[in-house]
Amino acid sequence: MQDKLVSRKRECDELQRCLESDRSEFVIISGRRRIGKTYLIDKFFNYKYDFTFVGEHKTPATVQIQNFMRAIHRHSKKQQPKAATWYDAFNALEDYLETLPSDRKKIIFIDEMPWMDTQRSNFVSALENFWNGWGNRRTDIMLIATGSATSWMADKIEGNQGGLHARITCNLHLSPFNLWETEEYLRQRDCQWDRYQLLQCHMIFGGVPFYLSLLNPADSLAQNIDRLFFAEGAQLKGEFDELYNALFAQADSYVSVVKLLSENKSGMTREDILRATGIEGAFLSKILKNLERCDFISRLSQYGNKTRNSLFRLTDFFTLFYYKFIEPNNTKDERWWSNNIDSRSVSAWMGLSFELVCLSHHRQIKTTLGIAGVGTSVSTWRSKADPESGTPGFQIDLIIERADRIIHLCEMKFSTDLYGITDSYEMKLRERMGLFRLATKNKKALVNTFVTTYGVVNGKHKSIVHSEVKMDDLFNS
Repeated sequence: MQDKLVSRKRECDELQRCLESDRSEFVIISGRRRIGKTYLIDKFFNYKYDFTFVGEHKTPATVQIQNFMRAIHRHSKKQQPKAATWYDAFNALEDYLETLPSDRKKIIFIDEMPWMDTQRSNFVSALENFWNGWGNRRTDIMLIATGSATSWMADKIEGNQGGLHARITCNLHLSPFNLWETEEYLRQRDCQWDRYQLLQCHMIFGGVPFYLSLLNPADSLAQNIDRLFFAEGAQLKGEFDELYNALFAQADSYVSVVKLLSENKSGMTREDILRATGIEGAFLSKILKNLERCDFISRLSQYGNKTRNSLFRLTDFFTLFYYKFIEPNNTKDERWWSNNIDSRSVSAWMGLSFELVCLSHHRQIKTTLGIAGVGTSVSTWRSKADPESGTPGFQIDLIIERADRIIHLCEMKFSTDLYGITDSYEMKLRERMGLFRLATKNKKALVNTFVTTYGVVNGKHKSIVHSEVKMDDLFNS
């Protein structure tokens, strides 16, 4: 089996630029746990470093400093003095690096840096001193730091107001694979599933490379899901707790927010979340920002409002799958997924998940519609039911507004075959279009765009469809 990087070309280009530059470079790489940060660096540098160290979760500073000095000894092949503080440790690193040839970049890779910053350890101050007092004054140092705790990387390094302020020379964020990248990754692993199965796979694992690496291509997707989630000792059954506890301090508060959003599929405003959770306002803002940084939630503006009343939606497929089928499930059936794959609850989950796939692939949708080069804005819209007038409530999950005064109202439908539009559904679409025009006072051209798995049935109701996007289009790069 081949073992090569899939996608990540932009990140590799940036690393190459830093490697060839005429100055010292401080590179930070962030992204949620299991996203492949370490793998990217190891593959790019072919595991060859002048110094490398991995921070340890919930390990005292004294132990980490001792291990850091042992790593210097391993690289330098020289006995190192005892170090009591991070200042001592970084001074020893300087001394070692100064013994190396001066005609090339020295590569320093510190993995899981946030875990090194234990309470009262002065780690960040020592790092500032190392970089500003030594590394930044040279031209031959490349320091690469990664961390799953994206909020720490953003607050303590990117947003540092002290000695590291504006010192970061390259800032890379790794996001989950899209459908094209997921397909490329699994094809590389000799997986021959069709795109319908690959789409379902994405709905569960969300393009997280580590999860995809656990799949056995010789089995069906359903068999893999049973093995990874429902079998005795299933590998991913306890992943949810590990994931959030590794990423966030006060993980319980983060979990309460994502659980709330999992129960409100159409999204919630910040004020809605504040009322429902009672979390103090400033802390809630921090939680929402950090969840968004880690690609767990996304914020979509409501049509007509650029920033106010944005809707937050849980868009991490793994978390949604966990709350829908793992957390409430006490079954002993090790083939639960295979036995329930045609159930109503699974069908409803597929419909919601397909909508989220479409939202995260709006660039591919625009390309298929031939408007990739046209100025566009993406938003959502909802109106509450009015009992007095009898007007029903409506929601449009994806609106693409074009600079040439055309607005695509997108309908996203997941089905096992061509999607058929009924009399009542056509009437609902026409009513919704009229209500949208009235509520938004819109004079632009409104068109219905259908995003489906296999297309829309040709028939008398298809005239309501202005344009179509199919599953295969979502797999475009």
